[in-house]
Amino acid sequence: MYFRIYIVFVLLFSSLLGQYRDIPDVVTKVATSAANWLKIESGARSIGMGGSQVASGIGVSAIPYNPSCVTYLKGEQEVYYSKVNYLAGITHNTIAYGRKMSFSDYIGVHLFYLDSGPIGVTTLWEPDGTGEDYRVTNYALRLVYARLMTDRLRIGGSVKYIREEIYTMSMQSFLADIGSNFDTGIAGIMLGMSVSNFGPDVQFHGQGLEVGVSDTTSRDGKVIENTEKFPLPLVFRLGIKKDLLGAEEGSIHHLTASIDGINPLDYILYWSMGAEYSWRDIGFIRAGTHIGHDTAGLSVGGGLKWSMFAVDYAYVNYGILNETHQFGISLEF
Repeated sequence: MYFRIYIVFVLLFSSLLGQYRDIPDVVTKVATSAANWLKIESGARSIGMGGSQVASGIGVSAIPYNPSCVTYLKGEQEVYYSKVNYLAGITHNTIAYGRKMSFSDYIGVHLFYLDSGPIGVTTLWEPDGTGEDYRVTNYALRLVYARLMTDRLRIGGSVKYIREEIYTMSMQSFLADIGSNFDTGIAGIMLGMSVSNFGPDVQFHGQGLEVGVSDTTSRDGKVIENTEKFPLPLVFRLGIKKDLLGAEEGSIHHLTASIDGINPLDYILYWSMGAEYSWRDIGFIRAGTHIGHDTAGLSVGGGLKWSMFAVDYAYVNYGILNETHQFGISLEF
């Protein structure tokens, strides 16, 4: 019964997503949406598994992929932090917290912060630079609630505030994510689904859009314009996870494989897949890849867990964009 309900649930969201597409998938809509940084993968465990986390995510680090993952806290609370030296001098940081409120209710907070680093200001008259620097900064703050509906079905949702600042211009909005996990009870198979970045179109405002106009009632002869409105990068994920080894509680060896189909509004369908091996829930080895993605390729990683503490590492090859090294640390208590 629950399986049928879950399939209907997934099909409903698939049909809703389809209403946002007005051209075939063979034609990409790259660069037609704002805030594409919302699609950057975060979390060292997640990235080490190729970003395939909608069904296999555990704890607060997986909130961006599926907010229902917060229900997999192993303790009463979890704190997570990661720092990434991304591409071209860009860095991004994640801070997250999750708490079990009752047997079936969970809450979480997740903050993602991206910083471009200093960029020199150039003008038409000073193409070599004015000596002034500016930064591009992006924030996404999520408030999460998730619930165990049954022993096999978990659902979660988040409301998030986003803000992007480019020199003297800025954009901000409120968005929503929703997700679920369903344990089929068949051969250790788990299904996951999520829809991310559901919200209104956005536009930039600010002094950087100031234009001098001679025919104006403005005292200083200037008018501040706004950009056109752009849609946000709505993303639909559907994934499956299977325990290949050690599905029983207390197993020494545990091997999990997962695969996600990812369908963004502004790109074509692509795939992420990964695997994780653990020994006594202490040492972890991970690997993953993307199929059909234009930059992200092979990723590998690992982790160590001792008592309440866990440290994770991931390496990703982005082809012509070079590679990145990503670290994360968590505390469960």
